[in-house]
Amino acid sequence: MTAAPRILAAGDTALVVEFGDAVDPDINGRVLAFDAAVVAAKAAGGLAGVIETVPTYRSILIHYDPLATGFDELATALRGLKPVDRLEGGAVRRWAVPVVFGGAYGIDLDDVAARVGVTPTAVIDLFVAAEYRVYMIGFAPGFTYLGGSPARLHLPRRPDPRAKVPAGTVSVGGIQAAINSVEMPSGWHLLGRTPARAFDPRRPEPFLFRPGDRIRFAAVDEATYRALDREAEHGHYMPEQRVT
Repeated sequence: MTAAPRILAAGDTALVVEFGDAVDPDINGRVLAFDAAVVAAKAAGGLAGVIETVPTYRSILIHYDPLATGFDELATALRGLKPVDRLEGGAVRRWAVPVVFGGAYGIDLDDVAARVGVTPTAVIDLFVAAEYRVYMIGFAPGFTYLGGSPARLHLPRRPDPRAKVPAGTVSVGGIQAAINSVEMPSGWHLLGRTPARAFDPRRPEPFLFRPGDRIRFAAVDEATYRALDREAEHGHYMPEQRVT
């Protein structure tokens, strides 16, 4: 039997609905289904006072107006919601994301290979063979947290984080992989870079990926990367997407 979610106060203007304590696709599926139910109820005129939802790996943060509702009232309403099964058995967006690996674009590739006892080419092969699930967007605008990284590539984060890591960097850290959306600090291991813009405020929908999306990476050479990056800089490139 699936345990009921826990609802916890997060200050006086938000609450958290917790579904588990692990990075797990089933838990994340429950999170996203519940988030969809909250969004649908709000759009239909229910859930007075709800301002915004922030789905994560295992929970949802719900911001609300304390002048329009209170914790107890909102918690009661949330317990009565029926999750919207928008992912499992439904349409899923699948992306093919090009990456140039190693060199100046992935300065930790050789070190990762040495750590796991394989060649840099074998690391790339392992990485692109996996299908990744977008678990959440956060930390920075459009930063894409991914599950599905091969167990061989599960490494502790670096002891000495870098102050600046370029937008588009594809990296691994712990059991996760990620796509950097903007230049930012990072202690993850940098494998390569994609021309795909995970965040572009010029687009009607600035965030490219959504929780529940699936991603497969494809290795490209530097010339291909540079050509696609020029197109992306002018807003003319989007990675291949299909819905299944």
